[in-house]
Amino acid sequence: MAEPAKGTQAVERAAALVASVVRADEPLAFAELAEACDLAKSTASRLLTALERADLLERDATGCYQAGPLFWLYAARHDRWDELVRLATPTMQQLGDDTRETVNLAVPRGDKVIQVGQVDSQYMLGTRDWTRIDVPAHTSALGKVLYAYAALPVPRGRLEPLTPQTVADGVALERQLARVRKVGWAVTVDELEIGLCGVAVPLRGGAGEVVAALGVSGPTQRLQGRVDELGRLLTDRARGLSALLQRSSHQERRDRKAREEGAA
Repeated sequence: MAEPAKGTQAVERAAALVASVVRADEPLAFAELAEACDLAKSTASRLLTALERADLLERDATGCYQAGPLFWLYAARHDRWDELVRLATPTMQQLGDDTRETVNLAVPRGDKVIQVGQVDSQYMLGTRDWTRIDVPAHTSALGKVLYAYAALPVPRGRLEPLTPQTVADGVALERQLARVRKVGWAVTVDELEIGLCGVAVPLRGGAGEVVAALGVSGPTQRLQGRVDELGRLLTDRARGLSALLQRSSHQERRDRKAREEGAA
């Protein structure tokens, strides 16, 4: 039997590494992966580095490998959140017209924030596809909303400071989350990167629980003086969208019950 071409062999080995991680019940250590895929450590290291760059795998806090951001993004876009994105799109488009800034829609997935929808800024400065970016939740207004309303587990201890403005202390973050619950919206100014500002509010599902976050982001120089205005606008639009999500959820339950009774 002919040996596979060198390029094909590399693809097959990389695929084996990804498959091993995805099928595992918990993140896998480097040595476990190399042994499971029968790879030399140098080969495994080279392939794992490439898979991390491609967002197919990532390492957790202990250095073990788990599925990367692309898997989270795909899952968020192709499961029950499809209906959320469909229902939210008209509201997001209207917010984009009203603010001219980037509008973001995010959902919790495990301990991560996954951005599943976006309406681009009408300005040249500020346009970027955030659905492809893995943003640490503690540096984004969207993430802080999900933290504040228990849609994401709140991290403890010291967090990674991406800029001098990042709220990286757990106690300080808790104080900030308390304010989010008090005023109804979260704000970040220069926390992810200098010059970037975000405002976000919660979206509620059928039982009143927070299922997503809706936000506006853009250059600090344009948004910082409009934070309260944007917070109120987002709150108003989120109220209407949440009511729509709740009606949709109730209708889905009624339809499911009717199907079950019909099958009985």
